[in-house]
Amino acid sequence: MHTARRAARPPHTPFHRTRAARTALALATAGALALTAAGCGDSGDDKKDGGDSSAKPAPGKSDVISHTVELPKLDGQKLKVTAVWTGTEQQHFTKVLDEFAKRTGAEVSFVPSGDDMAAFIGSKVAGGDPPDVAMLQQPGVLREFAQKGWLKPLSGDVTAQLNKNFAKGWQDLGSYEGKQYGVYYKATNKSLVWYNTKVFEAAGAKEPKTWQEFLQTAQAVADYGVSPVSVGGADGWTLTDWFENVYLSQAGREKYDQLTQHKIKWTDPSVKDALTTLGQLFGKKELLAGGNDGALQTQFPTSVTQTFSGGEKAKAAMVFEGDFAAANITGAKAKIGTDAKVFPFPAVGGRSPVVTGGDVGVALKDGQAAQALLTFLASSDAAQVWAAQGGFVSANKNLDPAAYPDDVQRSIAKAVVAAGDDFRFDMSDQAPASFGAKPGQGEWKTLQDFLKNPADVAGTQQRLESDAAKAFKS
Repeated sequence: MHTARRAARPPHTPFHRTRAARTALALATAGALALTAAGCGDSGDDKKDGGDSSAKPAPGKSDVISHTVELPKLDGQKLKVTAVWTGTEQQHFTKVLDEFAKRTGAEVSFVPSGDDMAAFIGSKVAGGDPPDVAMLQQPGVLREFAQKGWLKPLSGDVTAQLNKNFAKGWQDLGSYEGKQYGVYYKATNKSLVWYNTKVFEAAGAKEPKTWQEFLQTAQAVADYGVSPVSVGGADGWTLTDWFENVYLSQAGREKYDQLTQHKIKWTDPSVKDALTTLGQLFGKKELLAGGNDGALQTQFPTSVTQTFSGGEKAKAAMVFEGDFAAANITGAKAKIGTDAKVFPFPAVGGRSPVVTGGDVGVALKDGQAAQALLTFLASSDAAQVWAAQGGFVSANKNLDPAAYPDDVQRSIAKAVVAAGDDFRFDMSDQAPASFGAKPGQGEWKTLQDFLKNPADVAGTQQRLESDAAKAFKS
């Protein structure tokens, strides 16, 4: 999830069509295998379905941004938007809001929510001053907010853009009890391992395809004298992503869906198997940058930058996380496609997993301005603004792939779109917030304890089940 659940993600550097191109192709292939491809539809005619074909671009950057959606004039209206994003990611989203302001005349302000979005919104609602629009990271939180009556259903203009641009699976994730509440503006492929090419070359390491090959590669790098894997264990959400990828590949989709909905318990043997597998990495401190204690003190951004800062003398060779890690890679002055390359999360079972995440926009206040912003976020125009900056993936099937700055990002995005309705969303994001989305408690805290003591598989299962049972009220 994305700093908080989803960290900063800036522009990629030009991509060279060498071995990295084959990596990108392998990723797209993995997406096709792990997510049965459904028809992504054609590119569509962006000037139809209510598009404003006569709209003249505003000055500046608007002259290169498509105008496929008609927005109302909102001169003088103020709009407050909140998200967990900070740093580069916040800067990129602010450009999206600036484009909206140019087209409508609205005054838009951004307020960072901090890591605990549920608590932030809860306090604002209790104080009678919620933001107009919030970008949530968890479908579970969206459902909780809708159940409490905090969210406003989407207008006809928003749903028209959703129907035009998004597969039904993404629309379903933004709905509750038959009503549409959310726009999945930002998606992510969370089944990627980024690696330092200089360290790999010096150690004679190759891209692994299976979990056993991954462990062997890690050991080879360790023998060379560099810590193989950087883990951002200070941010508990990274550990849920580790577990989910192992579990999906090893246990399969049916079990994944059952555990996601708590239809099977966390004491199930399939969970034991996944934790045991993960313990093969976490249980060997020489494979972790800084060992287990160091990993627990490392925040996500640092886990990435220490993998690529210093080239061959970096503190680690590999870091697992989604496409959004690209921001931190470029922040470390490393070039994607040359200094930094990527391979799909290694297959634990029969195929490599593909786990997706995303940020969903919802309205917490009535009014034309909030609905207009969500209409814009559901359009390919808004997707194009951030895509051009890099560090962004959209599930919008009508976004021109040429909007992405390089082949790596383009391939990652194509795999998400090609999945159609058949994809697996981040498990912890679908759970009640008290279990899957809270710092210092629930799944985040228990998996941090597991990172500290990977031998305690049974105890970890018991604590996960106890917390899940309370959260799901089962």
